[in-house]
Amino acid sequence: MRILTGFEYEFNHCRSAMRLLCLLLLGAALVASSPHLWTKLILTHHWPCTFCSMEHCHSKIDHWTLHGLWPDNGMNCNSSWHFNSTEIEDLLDEMKENWPDLLSPSSTGFWKYEWHKHGTCAAKAACLDSQHKYFSKALELYHKLDLNSVLTKFNITPSEKYYPFPAIEAVIENFYGAKPKIQCAHPSKDADVQVLGQIEICFDTSFTLTDCEKQTSVEEEEAAFHTGRGRRKLSGFMVCDHNTPVYYPPLP
Repeated sequence: MRILTGFEYEFNHCRSAMRLLCLLLLGAALVASSPHLWTKLILTHHWPCTFCSMEHCHSKIDHWTLHGLWPDNGMNCNSSWHFNSTEIEDLLDEMKENWPDLLSPSSTGFWKYEWHKHGTCAAKAACLDSQHKYFSKALELYHKLDLNSVLTKFNITPSEKYYPFPAIEAVIENFYGAKPKIQCAHPSKDADVQVLGQIEICFDTSFTLTDCEKQTSVEEEEAAFHTGRGRRKLSGFMVCDHNTPVYYPPLP
């Protein structure tokens, strides 16, 4: 005798007139209980000058680079799905330019980490269900947004002067029609300036721009990344304070 699954048992005990409603409710419960389904993708950019001032690296990159493409739910979804750089060989030159490992420029460790932690979860969607699809889509969205050009167009450029934070936020939100999440480095608790470091812009499951949340569990875990040599130290980015001037540092 076949043993009924929990779903079948609950469904069979619904009255026939209510079965459609039961099916909808039970289906919704199954979706809600899945730990790896996502509804939003966070395309995260970081400013190399700020990152390297904190992590003691030496970058001459003068444009916003990719930090990652992060689903809003699920991490390390498939530990057996190993990163293989040969699958993205045609993307490597572009990734070195726009998605570099600022700490180890000749290493693929950063991309490996991003694939294991975030790519294997993004792959729950058929449109991202391979390493090539995941990395190429991140690059496609990065170029589509063209954050560097947008900020420059509205005279938000690296400078020794300070910017009011609301001005930076308004430029991005008004241009894209969606709320970004902007993060800064804070030199000290009582500092009179904050340093522009990271900008997140979000997409829904159809890759349409949508509002970002102020905080997600993904970012709480993303403060550091791993390599074979151990754990990198915390980056220290926090949501920018609306009332503190912003320093957007130029190349040294």
